[in-house]
Amino acid sequence: MTANPRGPNAVDRHVGSRIRLRRQLLNLSQEKLGEELGVTFQQVQKYERGTNRVGAGRLWNLARVLDVPVSFFYDGVNEGAGQPGFSEGDQTPIVDDFIQSADGVALAQAFARIKDSKVRRRILELVRTLAAEEAEATATEAAS
Repeated sequence: MTANPRGPNAVDRHVGSRIRLRRQLLNLSQEKLGEELGVTFQQVQKYERGTNRVGAGRLWNLARVLDVPVSFFYDGVNEGAGQPGFSEGDQTPIVDDFIQSADGVALAQAFARIKDSKVRRRILELVRTLAAEEAEATATEAAS
């Protein structure tokens, strides 16, 4: 089965994920962003998922509403993404996956407000310890 050449591709999905990231960082709902753009929240959802492509004029309006340069939406696009023969697969950096989740955005915002470097290091040590314990528990379950 061949992909629809007119359908969204990896770049469209990347742009959508950047729209979502910026919207979340600004604490805007999909409904509010849709109102600002003159579209429904369902259309915003489709843009964010990369289901629908974002046209040039709409991207320009998104940049204005989200207070970023248009280039923001393309930051981090892999070379060759969206071209035949290239696949995004598991190459998405872990940081992108993290920051695209609501919990990731909230954690990053809260962590950034902590100014004491010793406290920040302790939090990092705690998270590493919890992750190691979870990995060990998962390995133990798999072995049983």
